[in-house]
Amino acid sequence: MRGPRGYRHGSDLQELGIIPDGALLIRNGVVVEAGSTRRLENLAAARGAIEVNAAGRVVMPGFVDSHTHLVFPPPGDGEESAARTVRASTAQRIAARSRAWLLAMARHGTTTVEAKTGCDHKHGAQAKLLRVLRALHGDPLDVIASFQLRLPEGDAAETVEWAIGEFLPAIRKRRLARFADISWDADPAHAECFGRCLRAARNLGLPCKIHVHPACTGAAIRQGVANLAVSIDHWEGAGAADVELMAGAGSMATVMPGAWLRRDGPLPPVRALLDAGVPLALATDFAPQLARSLNMQTVVAMACRWMGMTLEEAISAATVNGAHALGSGGKVGSLEPGNAADLIVLNTSDYRELACHFGANLVFLTMKRGEFIYQEGEVAPLDAADLRAAW
Repeated sequence: MRGPRGYRHGSDLQELGIIPDGALLIRNGVVVEAGSTRRLENLAAARGAIEVNAAGRVVMPGFVDSHTHLVFPPPGDGEESAARTVRASTAQRIAARSRAWLLAMARHGTTTVEAKTGCDHKHGAQAKLLRVLRALHGDPLDVIASFQLRLPEGDAAETVEWAIGEFLPAIRKRRLARFADISWDADPAHAECFGRCLRAARNLGLPCKIHVHPACTGAAIRQGVANLAVSIDHWEGAGAADVELMAGAGSMATVMPGAWLRRDGPLPPVRALLDAGVPLALATDFAPQLARSLNMQTVVAMACRWMGMTLEEAISAATVNGAHALGSGGKVGSLEPGNAADLIVLNTSDYRELACHFGANLVFLTMKRGEFIYQEGEVAPLDAADLRAAW
């Protein structure tokens, strides 16, 4: 995936930079060299290195899942029930539940994940979730926190004043979130409120994301482009006019194939976005309450099967462009000197197998910052005494 230091768009998305019989030299969790095995084996810096033999397997960057709702509660009776669950749960309990999902993501090859708050507009619940996300960061994955603002019915103005006057400055000062994520709903009365929040976050130096409702894509995209949003997410229901607004804007379009499967309606205009030169990232939209799809391999396969992407475009969108959607470009998402050694080893000798599997797990090893955090295990009988100890 060595290539331009910026996000990939246009023909750049097709260039994977494959190295047949390749090798990586890693020191202190960082890629030092990448190239042919013969060249790297002869480097003085490689003398005495521990060799990990991945012969016959694909080695590629770990997936970057740039849109999830990791800390949402499990299924309940709707969003208000979820909010009550957050308020009633301890931070430790939420963290333990969320860590289990992170471990599952690691087993499926994700090494960096974004996670939003947003299931409650109350100060205490939002702060609790941000503290949980800070505690989860690095254990074992990088967790990028986004404060997601949703406006309730009835007291939207009060919520906006709280967000602008109190919460956004506080999370910026304490560095509790990397992004302010505006959940742009279909209520036309909220449009001005969302615009104020975007401008306030931008003035604080807090980068923004837009969470677009299918019924109001145009207004959300215009405001996102005007306020230099890092990404504009959820393109179900978008049309040609929306694509035109994004062309040349510099914002990332983030598409979640799993979100489309859950809703009736047209496909996101993925091919039109790509042909217009819009940079595009793929993500899972994982949420314990609604969508428990956390396998980025499946996202890649779905994007190829139903959304008109080539496999090369989908891999780029799920790695290096996902990193740029999180402000982490040049750090993760590609295996080149200076980047973190975040990688996966696949149980296949041909990367094109990724387009052929739906729900299967091809990951043999997952490495995060030079440390192997997952290895595929054998299917074998377990002694009852060992199980009893786990109970």
